[in-house]
Amino acid sequence: MKRAGLLLLAVLPLVATAACLSVPALSDPDDAAPSRDRRSSADGTGLGSPAKKELAQKIVASAENSTLDWRSAYAYIEDIEDGQGYTAGIIGFCTGTHDLLVLVEGYTEDHPDNGLARYLPALREVDGTDSHEGLDPGFTTAWREEASVAAFREAQDAVRDRVYFDPAVRRAELDGLGTLGQFVYYDAMVMHGPGTGAKGFYGLRKRAMAEADTPAEGGSEQAYLDIFLDIRRSTMKSQNAHRDTTRIDTAQRQFLNDGNLDLDTPLEWKVYGETYKVP
Repeated sequence: MKRAGLLLLAVLPLVATAACLSVPALSDPDDAAPSRDRRSSADGTGLGSPAKKELAQKIVASAENSTLDWRSAYAYIEDIEDGQGYTAGIIGFCTGTHDLLVLVEGYTEDHPDNGLARYLPALREVDGTDSHEGLDPGFTTAWREEASVAAFREAQDAVRDRVYFDPAVRRAELDGLGTLGQFVYYDAMVMHGPGTGAKGFYGLRKRAMAEADTPAEGGSEQAYLDIFLDIRRSTMKSQNAHRDTTRIDTAQRQFLNDGNLDLDTPLEWKVYGETYKVP
């Protein structure tokens, strides 16, 4: 399985790659912010509903892995030469940015005899670097083999939700955003990470809020999301690994321009020139 960035390397040498960002997740800097009257995703609405969450994983996978079959990425592992070491799994956990280490440590606490546990000392040593020291040649094989274990797939899901999905959806709900807005936040969290710097998710949100009011502040949902996508697009263009912005231009922006704030299906979009459809 190749990620989108390498699958299209011959024609798109500078395409988007998965986020590999430091965790544990940062606490929401505006955790006490008010929201307008929207039901929580815990009530089975918005992006947190089972059907919409499944749709969200498919749209993200179209950009991250050039497929709608997001579950096929559990066993994925590759060094995509972005300076973050190995990129692996359903959300692009990286050996160089702590989230992969967090995943394996947590999984090993519950399953101490797993096939990745012996690599924990090496994972701790390479954390924060692009080094493979202590990981080669066996780590990639061990990852693929462990991905056949249901408990490890569940562990990947759990870290994805705790670090990326749940914080993004909750923050969007507090900002008064509907299903599309919740997805826009989630995709940004996946790529840019839960950071407060200018290029992290919370930094992007802060910059957008300086230019437009969120719906919770009485602003237009469509106008706010338009600004947020503009800011995210310009940030991606400034980063070599993310300069292809079709996941915004011919996907999220298209949904927004269509007024599909509830992310209703059927959906059709393009990423890197390839068309995807969900009936």
